[in-house]
Amino acid sequence: MANAPVQRMSQLLAKTLRDDPADAEVLSHKLLVRAGYVRRTAAGVWSWLPLGKKVLSNVERIVREEMDAVGAQEVLLPAILPREPYEATGRWEEYGPELFRLQDRKGGDYLLGPTHEEIFTLLVKDQASSYKDLPVILYQIQNKYRDEARPRAGILRGREFLMKDSYSFDTEDEGLAKSYALHREAYQKIFARLGLDYRICAATAGAMGGSKSEEFLAPAEAGEDTFADCPNCDFAANTEAVAYELKPVDGSDVPAAEDIPTPDTPTIETLAAHLGVPASATLKNLLVKVDGEIVAVGVPGDREVDMDKVEAHFAPAAVELVTETDFAARPDLVRGYVGPQGLDKVTYIADPRVAPGTAWITGANKAGTHTKNVVAGRDFEVDTYVDVVVVQEGDPCPKCGTGLVLDRAIEIGHIFQLGRKYADALKLDVLGQNGKPVRVTMGSYGIGVSRAVAALAEQSADDKGLCWPAEVAPADVHVVAAGKALQTELALDISQKLAAAGVRVLVDDRPGVSPGVKFTDSELIGVPQILVAGRRAADGVVELKDRRTGEREELTVEEAVARLTA
Repeated sequence: MANAPVQRMSQLLAKTLRDDPADAEVLSHKLLVRAGYVRRTAAGVWSWLPLGKKVLSNVERIVREEMDAVGAQEVLLPAILPREPYEATGRWEEYGPELFRLQDRKGGDYLLGPTHEEIFTLLVKDQASSYKDLPVILYQIQNKYRDEARPRAGILRGREFLMKDSYSFDTEDEGLAKSYALHREAYQKIFARLGLDYRICAATAGAMGGSKSEEFLAPAEAGEDTFADCPNCDFAANTEAVAYELKPVDGSDVPAAEDIPTPDTPTIETLAAHLGVPASATLKNLLVKVDGEIVAVGVPGDREVDMDKVEAHFAPAAVELVTETDFAARPDLVRGYVGPQGLDKVTYIADPRVAPGTAWITGANKAGTHTKNVVAGRDFEVDTYVDVVVVQEGDPCPKCGTGLVLDRAIEIGHIFQLGRKYADALKLDVLGQNGKPVRVTMGSYGIGVSRAVAALAEQSADDKGLCWPAEVAPADVHVVAAGKALQTELALDISQKLAAAGVRVLVDDRPGVSPGVKFTDSELIGVPQILVAGRRAADGVVELKDRRTGEREELTVEEAVARLTA
């Protein structure tokens, strides 16, 4: 093994902190700052200090090794990108205020890349001319930029972040499916090597476009994603992607619709209380504007509308709630008393739970009045069925019917079958076997490299500090010299022996620092093995401690070196 350099803490540019940063909201933010891994430069912008850079580089190395193993080729594209390709795909406007826009001295428009589908597409368009040049998988590991309105949670939600993005290019859909499967398997290997607990969840494509999409989510309290997990089968999905089949029922025996007076009942709660019925018997109708046109969204009264699902359905159109001005312009739409029956010039979408044959109590489109026995498919028609409710704990699993469990998670990876969206916009063709142009089909695959560091910190930390998995830790062994000259001499000697055998060593040789502070820092920093040159140093005996389990063992120097180099 190659001789590894010893990192001496007396020379290390990093200071540990006893107290949590005042602005820290999540565990990873607190510990990465306190342990001297990162420092805030600006809102959502972070500097990586030496220990943090080592961890980040280890994550990069694992990602790079597994990408290379599936035949992917690494490139590095610019971060400053021209406007024109993003305008061609519609994403210059679609990204909205999250896009960092800038101009050069001549007034030319540029952006800081949030993701690189367009640029990779143009690269392949320039380099590939025939089906013989494909399939190809290209990837890069590079900083990305998004102007978050409220950067938070340390490196979890920043304006600048490190990402691995890769792209597959195939001439046939079958080839895309193969490239997608290769990435899926590679991601499983990557996250297993990183030591992350994760779930593969069905997801929506959102602004990326395309068909099949899956997220890799790391369960963590600090996570901003909520996913539904079935305890009985292998179903797991981001709540935005949980969808139920439409199951019509027989509503032929439901009496005719009938208006009933319901004064002062503009909300589902007041209506249910007034009539003495459960909220689930009522039909809630939310009005939104889609690119300025009013759309009604119908869901059972006991459920909330998931606006993310609504926006995903209408993407890239802009969706917003109606205002008082909108109601004033449409006197036929009575706030608090809207019903789907008789709506004029309003598109009506409904959740599958509002299936044909189901009967409801809903607004009568008259103030102080509702209508009962309103049957879907008889008294009103649904233009489009879309699962748009907020998923609740205990909702039946779409696959087996068992009650779902909801959990928070950090998105660490996302894979998409993009299809031909970007190839169509940028006219990416190659000559096929028959000599005719073939439109290329694409996949897009991302891993949050810096996010993975935060996810690992969230999942592996304990009440003493960080606790890194061995393959990503900044060192293999943290040698601690308790303080006396003899102890420091022994610590440095054993560090050199370990380094000569290829072991990565961090040694705390700081003069004037108490043993208690050194021991606390070793647990805070989180290297997997801690070796202490302490009270028995004169006898050539050291203490080896497993950071994760807390198990301790006294060993001679020779035994310790043999153990740690085995």
